[in-house]
Amino acid sequence: VTVIGRDADRGARAVERINAENPAHPGRFLAADLASLDQVRALAGTLAAEHAASGEPLTVLVNNVGAMFTKRQDIDGLEGSFVVNHLSPYLLTELLLPTLTAGAPSRVVNVTSVSVAVARRVFDEVEPPGGYYAFHWYGRAKLANLAYTLDLAKRLQGTGVSVLAADPGGAATDMTNGTMTNPDIVSPALRLVWPLVRRMFVRATSATAATAARPSITAATDPALAGRTGLVIGSSATPVTPSRAATNPRIVDAVRRLSQTHAPLTTTQANTQHPG
Repeated sequence: VTVIGRDADRGARAVERINAENPAHPGRFLAADLASLDQVRALAGTLAAEHAASGEPLTVLVNNVGAMFTKRQDIDGLEGSFVVNHLSPYLLTELLLPTLTAGAPSRVVNVTSVSVAVARRVFDEVEPPGGYYAFHWYGRAKLANLAYTLDLAKRLQGTGVSVLAADPGGAATDMTNGTMTNPDIVSPALRLVWPLVRRMFVRATSATAATAARPSITAATDPALAGRTGLVIGSSATPVTPSRAATNPRIVDAVRRLSQTHAPLTTTQANTQHPG
């Protein structure tokens, strides 16, 4: 298991917990800030080169990175939530597809969210017009990634690479206990019923992080899912029906165009499309 993150101390603690279980192969940590598409490219290059040199297959890629920003963030000239929650895992997956295909049967697991239900469903640009509301913009980025996930599953049919989404449901994490308590993250209309929404939210996010991890672990490792693709594994760790919006051809096409334009697979393309 290779743990990726920007915080070396947290990464080291995660690896210690993995290695305390005496795995057949020790875990390790690689530092990368996945908010930076340049660092994503460098990380993909490192992983691909290592697997090519060792001959060891890359059999599972779990894209778990996520962030919700109370205030709008600018990352390399792009809206930050869209970069972290969609463009980053999109780019890492695309760059590692040759390695995953060489290691097939293999799996890609993208972590999705119930927030897709409140997403702003406009994908003409990375950032839609109108005011910034963190929860809706987070949901929009997660919807983009879910649409990409299901589209990729169709694209990779027959390659031996299974593509799955995992919905962790709610959990009592730093994000839910902090950012999600701020009514400013939702639109004014939803703010009117915030006390009710907040009570429902507290009940829905009382699970532990370990419980919320079950869908991702199931998607990544369950032998019963071998050879199956294009599934969404819900919070109960069983397949659920995906959001209709994520299979809407108009949304899928728009997300594909945005992804290819703003997260090109080479730095040469990136420099051409984002000068300076």
